[in-house]
Amino acid sequence: MPVTLEDKLVVAISSRALFNLEEENKIFESGDDTGYMKLQLDRLDVPAAPGIAYSLIRKLLRFNDDGVQRVEVVILSRNDPVSGMRIFRSSAAADIKLQRGVFTQGRPPFGYLRALRAHLFLSVNAQDVREALGAGFPAARVLVESVKAGDAWPNEVRIAFDGDAVLFSDEAERVFQAEGLDAFQAHEASKVDLPLPGGPFKPLLAALHRLQMAGNAQMRIRTALVTARSAPAHERAIRTLMNWNIRVDEAMFLGGLPKGEFLREFEPDFFFDDQTGHVDAAARHVPAGHVSSGISNEPAQEAAKAAPKTAKAPAKQRAAKPAKPRSPKPRSR
Repeated sequence: MPVTLEDKLVVAISSRALFNLEEENKIFESGDDTGYMKLQLDRLDVPAAPGIAYSLIRKLLRFNDDGVQRVEVVILSRNDPVSGMRIFRSSAAADIKLQRGVFTQGRPPFGYLRALRAHLFLSVNAQDVREALGAGFPAARVLVESVKAGDAWPNEVRIAFDGDAVLFSDEAERVFQAEGLDAFQAHEASKVDLPLPGGPFKPLLAALHRLQMAGNAQMRIRTALVTARSAPAHERAIRTLMNWNIRVDEAMFLGGLPKGEFLREFEPDFFFDDQTGHVDAAARHVPAGHVSSGISNEPAQEAAKAAPKTAKAPAKQRAAKPAKPRSPKPRSR
């Protein structure tokens, strides 16, 4: 039979998201490509240290431990093929079973997501993440300054998601930013029985749900919705998930409270949010990734154009609203 990834959860990940290559990357960022390649070759037999997404990847691959290949992880990297040898050797040393990789030597790699039929793309490169999201793939910029995942839940993959502009579309968030909290609550109450449109990470949540249903006696998935919504806007979110026939294990409707301490208690292997303020705060407690989608990530002038023309800017917004997202240099691996 032909080889296919159709029936698997496919995660594409960059080298720096999986391993800590920050020291090597400083040489690359300086413009010394030859020096970077030489250093990687010199360290070919020196396993790279775990990176921010290491725990997530290691646990997901444990769903294959019973001999059924349910999860495929592919390295999708701006690295050169020579440096790619070290990535595969580091994976083997860590007993992370990787078979496939694409190394583009500085060129954007996101175009290969379609061929891989990826359910998730994790990268440190902000531009690659934006392009992947624009092409319709769940993607997040990994914050390399994040705290690494703990080891309290070895048999659970624990993933936390923001709601609006991540699992759900930014329809309601646009109302909030244009007209304020009261209008947002009224909007959601009036549409409580109308499911929210899916956001960029709905396909990943659905794929995780299928993986959980496929079963593995040794491993399970635990998901959490961690959102700034509060009652009465909570009900539309819950009803939307019910409409999708997808459940989350925990839901936190925080009404604008900082998410970091709640995430610290949940102890996810990864947390996804569209707002840089939330992501930066969460990174002090858990592995975090920025999903550069929705109105909060549009340039100010585009956001203003997208807002209803009759809307007035709210006098007071939730404290967690961030500034424009920061972008690392596009050369990042």
